[in-house]
Amino acid sequence: MSNVLLTILLVAAMGATVFMLVRGVVAFLKTTEQELNSKEQGPSASALKQNKAMFGRIMFQGIAVLIVAVLLLLKGHGS
Repeated sequence: MSNVLLTILLVAAMGATVFMLVRGVVAFLKTTEQELNSKEQGPSASALKQNKAMFGRIMFQGIAVLIVAVLLLLKGHGS
């Protein structure tokens, strides 16, 4: 039973990873030349969105890797 739950969580984490990846790519594609050439100090709103999407993607990838590790540990113990 726990393997089924972990597998469902793994699929959800992988889906969330893909979602965050797409969000980051969309934010990147929406970056305008005006934002890139801006003389303002600090990151632009687009850069902040890209950074947030990248952090989310890395977090969900880490969760997916941890779930895979737990599944492998459970399989090694004969569950």
